[in-house]
Amino acid sequence: MSIYNIGPLGLEKIRTYPLAGRKSKVSVRHFARVHRRGALVREFLDSLPQILAAEDLSAVVAAILRARAVRKPVLWGLGGHIIKVGLGPVLIDLIRRGFVTGMAEETGLYLNEIAVGAARGGIGLGEAAGKLLTSGRLRVKHPEASVLVAAHRARVPVTVHLAIGTDIPHMHRSADGASLGAATHHDFRLFCALVKQMHPGGVYLNWGSAVVLPEVFLKAVSVARNLGTPLRPITTANFDFIQHYRSLQNVVRRPTAAVGRSAGGQSHGYALTGHHEILLPLVAAALIEASRSGRRKASARRKR
Repeated sequence: MSIYNIGPLGLEKIRTYPLAGRKSKVSVRHFARVHRRGALVREFLDSLPQILAAEDLSAVVAAILRARAVRKPVLWGLGGHIIKVGLGPVLIDLIRRGFVTGMAEETGLYLNEIAVGAARGGIGLGEAAGKLLTSGRLRVKHPEASVLVAAHRARVPVTVHLAIGTDIPHMHRSADGASLGAATHHDFRLFCALVKQMHPGGVYLNWGSAVVLPEVFLKAVSVARNLGTPLRPITTANFDFIQHYRSLQNVVRRPTAAVGRSAGGQSHGYALTGHHEILLPLVAAALIEASRSGRRKASARRKR
């Protein structure tokens, strides 16, 4: 006999309803299709189950394509890991195809000379880095593989956001705090201008930055809205192999949260978890395939 002064709840009066009347979240039409040998990348992506992350991936790709079609910014926030795992050529190709209209980067690859030159010239770190790499002053071993070189030549704005004291150049005797601060603050204001242009229909993608860029993005969103731009609707996505607090809150949730009954359409935020060296090429392939398909359809309509 139990010593507790409470007994199990009886379930005899629980109400039920017929299974046929239950609304299901998943239908057979959402199921995956078996891959066909020789199928295109687009066909493979279309064969994925339209459930959870696979559905989110399709939604992000569609948002990028819509933004590109109406010439709204597609901003890419990049942590250093993206370059380290060899994804530079993929990003360069996307720049050339017009799928990247602005980039923000954490510090990690820039010398103090760039900061001094940026401060003197009244430009930001990103532009100064691209200018130096394309000036001929340096013997750049592989310029064709440099994301900075490709962005500078395509006039795609690159902003660099420092957390002073976190990187090797800041330890060097040539480090000039005033120049570093002025150049990165210039880039922050430039990034704010890029984010402001996202209204309506722009896209922000955060790749592998867990702290710095999520904070920078949220502050840029706050600046744009404070100046009267509602930034609605927009699409944001965080890609990482671990979903961190700041990237989830500052990229996926807060910038896309509904505010009262404001007009402008519903914003969407997505969190996609996986290795960059797999996810980024997959997204790139989806964009390339979709853009080719769109051109073929447009050409067919013109021929009619």
